[in-house]
Amino acid sequence: MDWVILVVSGLLEAVWATALSRTKGFTRWKPTVVFGVAIVGSMVGLAIAMLTISTGTAYAVWVGIGAVTTAVWAMVTKAERATVSRVVLLAVLVGCVVGLKVVA
Repeated sequence: MDWVILVVSGLLEAVWATALSRTKGFTRWKPTVVFGVAIVGSMVGLAIAMLTISTGTAYAVWVGIGAVTTAVWAMVTKAERATVSRVVLLAVLVGCVVGLKVVA
């Protein structure tokens, strides 16, 4: 169950990162509320997961999931270009995150 919580927390990291860029310096209230709720949920989930998953592994998986999801979302919404090198590097990052789960 802690791994499920960790994955959800990583996804929430992508939500707050995306919302943060849309707050325009916290001047827009809707994305600011989304940011606040997502960051609290993400941190609480990470803390819960760290009760049974080692800190280094949990943090690396959490950051990896958040980074990949944020980057993929940016490419899907056309905020960033999807290049072959970017997609390959994100796939390598996913492989590393999966590897951490396998060896943990």
